[in-house]
Amino acid sequence: MKLFNKITGTLCLLALSVVILTGCEGSEMYSVNAPDWVANKIDSIKNAKSGDDGPLYTFGKTDFSSGWWTDFSKYYVIPEGQKWEATFDLHIDANATNTYKNFVLVLTSDSERGGAGYKEYGAIRYDYQPTGNSEWGDHIDRSLVESNLTFATDTDPGIDKLEGTVALTVDRTGGGLIVTMDNGTVKKTYTQTTPLVNLNADQTNTNIRCFLVVEGSYIDFLSSNIEPYDENADFQPVSLKLTGIPTEVLLGTTFEELTANAEATVEFEGGSSKQLELKDLQIQVVPDMTKLGSKTLIAVYNKTSKGSASEQPVVATALFSVVNELSAFTQTVVVPTPLSIGAEDNSTPWWSVFTDNIKVEPKETKVVNFTNYTAGDLNYKNYLIILNKADFAEYAVVRADNWGWGAGIDNNTKFEKIGGFATEEEWATWREAMNGAKVTAYITNNGDGTADIKTVAIGTNGVTYTQEYKGINTVDPDDFYFRFTCEGAHLVFDNVIGAEDNSTPWWTAFSPNVKIPAHTVCTVNFTNYTAADLNYKNYLIILNKADLAEYAVVRADNWGWGAGIDNNTKFEKIGGFATEEEWAAWRSAMNGAKVTAQISNKGDGTADIRISIVGADGKTYTQNYLGINTIDPDDFYFRLTCEGSHLVIE
Repeated sequence: MKLFNKITGTLCLLALSVVILTGCEGSEMYSVNAPDWVANKIDSIKNAKSGDDGPLYTFGKTDFSSGWWTDFSKYYVIPEGQKWEATFDLHIDANATNTYKNFVLVLTSDSERGGAGYKEYGAIRYDYQPTGNSEWGDHIDRSLVESNLTFATDTDPGIDKLEGTVALTVDRTGGGLIVTMDNGTVKKTYTQTTPLVNLNADQTNTNIRCFLVVEGSYIDFLSSNIEPYDENADFQPVSLKLTGIPTEVLLGTTFEELTANAEATVEFEGGSSKQLELKDLQIQVVPDMTKLGSKTLIAVYNKTSKGSASEQPVVATALFSVVNELSAFTQTVVVPTPLSIGAEDNSTPWWSVFTDNIKVEPKETKVVNFTNYTAGDLNYKNYLIILNKADFAEYAVVRADNWGWGAGIDNNTKFEKIGGFATEEEWATWREAMNGAKVTAYITNNGDGTADIKTVAIGTNGVTYTQEYKGINTVDPDDFYFRFTCEGAHLVFDNVIGAEDNSTPWWTAFSPNVKIPAHTVCTVNFTNYTAADLNYKNYLIILNKADLAEYAVVRADNWGWGAGIDNNTKFEKIGGFATEEEWAAWRSAMNGAKVTAQISNKGDGTADIRISIVGADGKTYTQNYLGINTIDPDDFYFRLTCEGSHLVIE
């Protein structure tokens, strides 16, 4: 097969675009008196083809009688991150009176045209008619199209300017989609910087498929850097990817439990891929799962794309450990920047404001507290949470009203959504309560290729509303981030507790209630500001249930009380000072001190609090409260408060 290097001279076509001016119909640029070097360049391309064995193939009736949707090019499959470059001779009927008698690029899912899985992103025709139908499709934004030749109607003169050798590029290397059509005279571009929605039924397949269709014209196809897709070809497997295997399992876990969330994808020559069932694989775990220690799961696949025996098998492995006790998940309270997003009058347009990208490590949960303000007239006019990679390629997007989409949700049979309401009356009440609602969001990277989102909103009516999105998949656990956006709303990320003049009265200012699951360590970082005249005028940490019934309260000055501390013979307290002079120095250092508090739900009915303080004097102070008991590990929360001070969460 002749590839793109068939005619090296055609690369020079791209250079011709530098002379193109934005002009009106009939300008000198398009006349037969165009600069000689342009004509010479076209001649050189024609000469480069002379003596060759002709085009790769021709489609469209050469008598210009092709009707709409009757004559097509071959398929070209473009994987994510790659670029398709092709050249062809477009032949225009000299008697054509309609601008649409040229060619159309159609972008689709990776499926046969008209088949069960066939879906279109849209189509881009070579002629540009802003008030007509020169581009269409649910996923093509016509505002992103530019051309140096504009037709006001489909009967304008000038269609002959589209004829000639066309260089076509479909570029996915930047994460979005850039399409260029250029014959050295007319250049049309489509520039989309945002990622494409995945329309494939198999969400692990991120390929798109392209083909050309002509009407009243025909094409001699000259070159392509991608081999055309042959639906009858049988391709060898080249790689196998295995996801959904946890990094740790308890001793006694069965193979079925180990692989409950496992998914496998095989990639074949030519760029196509297929999602497999575990029964399609040969799988073995070594060494034996019945003993503690590190294990390797080995998966082997030995079929071609048509299901015949392959020349060589492909292999994937996953490492995991069998343990007596699962390692603790980590949980971190974070404050996105900027501290508020959206217009304060709640007029924020769709997809216009975003927080920073915050990374979530494998087996970690990030916790965000904020206040949601909304126009209140439609359910979707609230916050949204975006799960994405570092480069913003999306896994999923979820809304406040129990709705979501994306590769990790669509066609995911293991995805679970919890929340929402059955009646419009309930939704109306919820919409009103969301204007000023206090929301806590939990974004979890499970470390096995899946992610969970949970939001708990305390509405202005005092009612608690919970939305959960569980089992979002297609996640790369080592490249997992989240962002917030909003529409018809604005968000304020609350990070100050107490009066900034340090006059905060006792038991008046609190952070939101943050849940800490069993076997999880939660970290919160904040700056402590204090009046500094008394030891207790600093932060306090409250351990309690969801209903705020207390287990224990501990202060910054190594003091605490509550059912989990009083009369607890195994409770251990570390820190404090022996002299008033030391306490006085500490009080002064606490004004502006950087505090890291770690609260552990050990899962056995006990909890630990470990606090590291870097004082304004540069010294590090430690306060530990270990072995707090009477804990229900399934109903364990913490809050911050303060007295004679204020806290800034970081």
